[in-house]
Amino acid sequence: MNFRIFALLAGLGWASALLAQQQGDDCSLHHLKPCVVHVAQDELGIVTSPFRMDRADLLWIAPFGMATGLSIDYDAHMMRELGVHPDREDKFKKFSDVAGLYGPTAAPVIGYFVGAGTHNDYLQESSVLAGEATLDAVLLNEGLKYAIDRERPNQGDGTGRFWPHGTRTWPDGQSMPSNHCMVAWSFARIVAGQYNTPATKIAVYSLATAVSASRVLAREHFPSDVIVGSTFGYLIGDYVFRHRSREASLFSLSAVNTAGGRAMQLNINLGRR
Repeated sequence: MNFRIFALLAGLGWASALLAQQQGDDCSLHHLKPCVVHVAQDELGIVTSPFRMDRADLLWIAPFGMATGLSIDYDAHMMRELGVHPDREDKFKKFSDVAGLYGPTAAPVIGYFVGAGTHNDYLQESSVLAGEATLDAVLLNEGLKYAIDRERPNQGDGTGRFWPHGTRTWPDGQSMPSNHCMVAWSFARIVAGQYNTPATKIAVYSLATAVSASRVLAREHFPSDVIVGSTFGYLIGDYVFRHRSREASLFSLSAVNTAGGRAMQLNINLGRR
């Protein structure tokens, strides 16, 4: 794990604890245990989710599997067609770093403090969820990279071999899945869920798509790495949204300020999806 990923993990861990709503058992700066519990629960739920699939899930699993398989077969040819252009690759790499890594890392922190300053509880909640989803994505991604052990386009013979030398030189590469894509798409899913408007969805999903494409154009990943990372990122964001967001719940309680002091408010979401 390089220093940048380590710094990202540390920063997201700090943000997950700091960006907290102090309600009951919710994660907060003064109650760190719920923060750890939430992330651990999410990771366990995400990792074990394949055991809870049903026939309806084949509607996305089958296309995803076929797209990934075809991409792996076409990966090396695609990268040869793109060629090597250092200036172009540098520009796309910088863009993807900002839009796919640094932005989704900083946005939850900034959003939380803006929400606190403007007394916008909903923005604070959205920021917490975004921070949690991106942290979940990074943690899962690190494990998958070492388990899959695939060479990047600029490693080995450039064909993206899996476990090229067995266990003798492990780890040889960390190409699949793309960390930038997982972070960008998990963040986008939370924002699109919390702010469910066509304009918001177009904006965040277009940005996530641009990040995915830029990782290939920067020769940092093969197309199949991007497909897997983008899909997993979306699914992680969807899991966190469905399990943590009040928008995805029929009933929820929240603290409100009244003339008589603090009180609890029952929210009924009749527009539940």
